[in-house]
Amino acid sequence: MQNTISNSSQNATTTTEPPKLLEQVRGKIRLKHYSIRTEQAYLDWIKRFILHFDKRHPNEMGAVEVEVFLTHLAVERNVSASTQNQAKSALLFLYKEVLGVALPWLDNVEQAKTPKRMPVVLTKSEVQAVLGRLSGTHWLVASLLYGTGMRILEVLRLRVKDIDFERKEILIRDAKGFKDRVTMLPMTLVAPLKTHLERVKQLHQNDLIDGLGAVYMPQALGLKFPYAARDWIWQYVFPSSNLSQDPRAKNEAEPVMRRHHLQDQAVQRAMRQAVVDSAITKPATPHTLRHSFATHLLEGGYDIRTVQELLGHSDVATTMIYTHVLNKGGRGVSSPLDVL
Repeated sequence: MQNTISNSSQNATTTTEPPKLLEQVRGKIRLKHYSIRTEQAYLDWIKRFILHFDKRHPNEMGAVEVEVFLTHLAVERNVSASTQNQAKSALLFLYKEVLGVALPWLDNVEQAKTPKRMPVVLTKSEVQAVLGRLSGTHWLVASLLYGTGMRILEVLRLRVKDIDFERKEILIRDAKGFKDRVTMLPMTLVAPLKTHLERVKQLHQNDLIDGLGAVYMPQALGLKFPYAARDWIWQYVFPSSNLSQDPRAKNEAEPVMRRHHLQDQAVQRAMRQAVVDSAITKPATPHTLRHSFATHLLEGGYDIRTVQELLGHSDVATTMIYTHVLNKGGRGVSSPLDVL
């Protein structure tokens, strides 16, 4: 009897142990509804930080160690300013949100300055050449990037319910900054999109027959509407051809298999090959099509506030950069060489 009581008390002690540090970080990130990519990046930087100082607990470290680590990244690893700033953001999250440590000292850690660069923009003929060398789903994704100004993950995360064919609109949910916005649906893509969705619906029906078909539901909607994950309207417009394990459910007893959206790397590879085949000498990526969308709208006479709203920029100053890459050459100034 005494052994039973001691075992029970031992089990109780075991179950009340606080979660490990990385589990605390993961829980806090999910509580704040950060994306899975942010979660993976933050956890990776925190692990690197701890390993860099021989697995010392962050509670035992402070401003000196953070500055040493960030300097190591810049000097010895030669990382970019944006990468160094991402590492700083991860450590800021760790100390402020997870450990509850006051951070006046972290404000004194120097922020790497990201160089201001002009966006790469394709001409209309170059866009036409690139799209002409893409086919199938990759062509449809690239056409949406150029035709709507969406970011690549905004396109890939579209759900069936987000496309309104009657109003010719696309609703972009939880975009950068956790904001929703509306953009246009190009008329030329209505028919191809409908044909594409017919194939996707058949794929979803096959998954349902196999006892699958449940898609990832954002935030707590999966608990609030447990059967909605199998509804057609919640499925991804661009699903992956393969099933994969849900990365947020890896600790569960049985793996949760889902059909996630198409990976952006596949679109990037297709775009890279199309640029090479078009003999274009610019470092164009899928994001270049978003830059081209904004620039061509401004060239067409649309006001900058409209373009700002379509792109989802919080500040018009961000959109202003496209006024510097309009097809006017040197801010519209004619070279004296041309008038000789």
